[in-house]
Amino acid sequence: MSQTSKKSSSDEETKPQTSVVNKFFRGSTLRSSKAESRKESNDLKMTDFQPSGETQKPAPLDAAKPLSSEMEPGCRTEKNEQFLRKLGKKAVDRCLDLNNCRLTTADVREMGEALKAIPDLEELNLSWNCKVGGNLPLILQKFQAGGKIRTLELVDCALTSEDGTFVGQLLPMLQSLEVLDLSINRNIGDSLNSIAQGLKSTSNLKVLRLQSCGLSQKSVTLLDAAFTNLGELRELDLSCNKELGGGFEDLPAQLAMLECLEVLDLHQCSLTAGDVVSLTQVIPLFSSLQELDLSANKKMGSSSENLLSRLRFLPALKSLQINNCALERETFSALAEASIHLPALEVFNLSWNKCVGGNLKLLLETLKLSMSLQVLRLSSCSLVTEDMALLASVIQTGHLARLQKLDLSYNDGICDAGWAVFCQNVWLLKELTELDISLRPSTFRDCGQWFRHLLWAVTRLPEITEIGMKRWVLSPSLEEELECFGQDHGSSIHFDHGGCQ
Repeated sequence: MSQTSKKSSSDEETKPQTSVVNKFFRGSTLRSSKAESRKESNDLKMTDFQPSGETQKPAPLDAAKPLSSEMEPGCRTEKNEQFLRKLGKKAVDRCLDLNNCRLTTADVREMGEALKAIPDLEELNLSWNCKVGGNLPLILQKFQAGGKIRTLELVDCALTSEDGTFVGQLLPMLQSLEVLDLSINRNIGDSLNSIAQGLKSTSNLKVLRLQSCGLSQKSVTLLDAAFTNLGELRELDLSCNKELGGGFEDLPAQLAMLECLEVLDLHQCSLTAGDVVSLTQVIPLFSSLQELDLSANKKMGSSSENLLSRLRFLPALKSLQINNCALERETFSALAEASIHLPALEVFNLSWNKCVGGNLKLLLETLKLSMSLQVLRLSSCSLVTEDMALLASVIQTGHLARLQKLDLSYNDGICDAGWAVFCQNVWLLKELTELDISLRPSTFRDCGQWFRHLLWAVTRLPEITEIGMKRWVLSPSLEEELECFGQDHGSSIHFDHGGCQ
């Protein structure tokens, strides 16, 4: 899951000479409503922070009125069309992407009326604009009578509890809605009851993202009541809700009804041992599941043996994020045995689980059979020289041929001999684009002669672009060799290293 960082909506507002809306609309890109042109956000893992900025209290659902309602219909239509022309938009446009545009309160109010000039709007993205918070009823008033909207994204908009209540009341009118993203709006957790009630009427919903929304244990019960009506749901993201832990302990009966679920993200949810027991009964039933993220749930480390062993019943699984879960040797062994039965696995993240060190041999059969594996992350796993020798032998015998990204960083216990045997064989990974062997921030170490093997290997890796070697210190002679390498091969390959001693 490379990440693109967005500016926080809490950036201070400036006073432009002309409306900011006029500026960003003019440069926005027109997109059709076809599925292949929709903006994907799969490996978007948002940063967990508190949005800020001034907000205004919204009017009730039935009281939101356009500011220019006193205008004659003809004048209002002409004004809206002129407004859209200035912004480079037309009334026939179906997608409006205004994310991260630093909208002012005036922009937001002007937009509320202008949206009515786009009768066939199907996709609306207002993410990363803090002034949307408190003004949502005004902005979305045109949808109170229904509409064709299929995608509504309101990430980090500083939404208030009242905004959340408004969304819950509006949802039954959005019968075509397929994607709803309310992530990073921590204040809407208090209005989840209203949102959950509204979700019962969105039977076509395919994507529901509530990352970092201030959800609590009670939230699971509220959402569970809505799941019975969400039979088409493909993606469920409840991640980064740290108060959610314990909410799954009373088995959510309706969660198992999500038979079409392909993506389940529960990372950083403070899952308890009781949660893991309940999820053990549910997750293996998602036969269509392709992505599962349980990372950063440290309490599940000693209690997840049964859950991890039953992952073998998910043959369609492509991405498994189990990093930073404090796995123990027994739970890691159960995971290793189950992973043999995951032929479609493309992304496997085991980083920050110390038990992997010295036990990589448990993954030997998986590494040999993984014909689809493209990303393998073993950062800070306490790997030892023996593990590197094992990895090198797997590569040497022609396995891991499709590997594109390999993260071995923060494994300071590997001696020079281990790095040498690895670097002598890494050239066989012909599709490799990124390799990270950086040291911990607190560690600086002289680079051994194995670096020459790495330089030689890189010349035989046609796709490689990034070599992470932070805090490895080069001797003057090795620095000179690297400079010569750069002259011979241009700047297409970036070495991020600790410099010359």
